Amino acid sequence: MATCEVCGNDYDKSFEIVKAGRSHVFDSFECAIHALAPTCAHCECRIVGHGLEAGGKFFCCASCAKHYGVQGLKDRAPNATRESAA
Repeated sequence: MATCEVCGNDYDKSFEIVKAGRSHVFDSFECAIHALAPTCAHCECRIVGHGLEAGGKFFCCASCAKHYGVQGLKDRAPNATRESAA
């Protein structure tokens, strides 16, 4: 068992993530996201998907980047719904 570095839970199903050569141990993806996912510079949500980057700032979507003052960024995902993608 290993102890989660975020919540301190000693869990038999903990897992390790190596980021930039540094090892991190978590008991859930929720704790891993809390510790490692970048934060949107505009709305401050954790960026779990692809996100966007401009000028060293991270954004969850092109709309947030635009509201922050960054022009010309586009979301990476195509504009398709589940029904049309199936």
